[in-house]
Amino acid sequence: MSIIPYGNVKLNKLDLNLLKVLEILLEELNVTATANRLHLTQSAVSKHLARLRGMFGDQLFERTAQGLKATPRALELAPQLRQIIQQLEQLTRPVVFEPALSQRQFHIHMLDTAYSLTFPFFMPNLLTQAPSIRLKTKTWNSNSLDELLNCEIDMGIACREWDRRSPIHMKDIPPELNHQELLRDHSLCLVREDHPALSQKWNINTFLQHRHIHVSLGGTEHWLLDEILKMEKRHRDIAIDMPDFYSAMSLCEQSDLILCAPARHVAKLAASFKLHVLNIPIEFNSGAYVLLWHKHFEHDSGHRWLRELIIKSIHEHN
Repeated sequence: MSIIPYGNVKLNKLDLNLLKVLEILLEELNVTATANRLHLTQSAVSKHLARLRGMFGDQLFERTAQGLKATPRALELAPQLRQIIQQLEQLTRPVVFEPALSQRQFHIHMLDTAYSLTFPFFMPNLLTQAPSIRLKTKTWNSNSLDELLNCEIDMGIACREWDRRSPIHMKDIPPELNHQELLRDHSLCLVREDHPALSQKWNINTFLQHRHIHVSLGGTEHWLLDEILKMEKRHRDIAIDMPDFYSAMSLCEQSDLILCAPARHVAKLAASFKLHVLNIPIEFNSGAYVLLWHKHFEHDSGHRWLRELIIKSIHEHN
């Protein structure tokens, strides 16, 4: 390959394997872990890193007490690198995907609450049919949609609403993405045993009279519940924001705070707590957990195999 100018970079006789080394280094931030994943020696990875530094004219990584730390230039390269490698891998993949032989890695972002509602149903089938495939998952966050749109991740499992008042309605999914509804869920209220609200008439006034625990889901600051209350010029009195429902249920059990939570998720945790279940005294449609992927991957045989496995496995159990 002749010299190709790329910004301040000259790619002379570029070894495309170097890009894969850089991708894994950015994920692991550790030479030993990178070597293990690529089935290389640490010495070989260090030599590849030296070549990468010369190629890009940047240190790319600095050593710290906690491991490697990516430089600003390396972080800038990361999303472009992922997209380039995906395109190159698609060129060389066989038309027929063989799960039993594949060592492919898929990147998935998903809501915290989706893990327990999806993984137990499709992972056993995946491990049986494709024992060498690896899933790299992260919690769905405020950047996940952009990463899907940029083809930086393979797919996501996020929440979308059927209520027309929601800013994340099913019909507002970007046209670049395909999607499949996996399951529907509704929200409910949890209060401790002998909570004062249990001795009152349960209605919207009682619901708003008491303070609440709020759990943020997937980078979304407000629930549909709060959007509807805002339209009615009302609001919940949030006493504390928490990152997960298990710790929120523990606090709910020990206080007079009300917790609103997705029914399917908390049903799996309920046996650990002494809590009373109430309906939310506001009418709105159930939401849905949705599998999302970019149309770029629609005809990728391996991607399609994983999508269909997830969808079929979850639908069979719900």
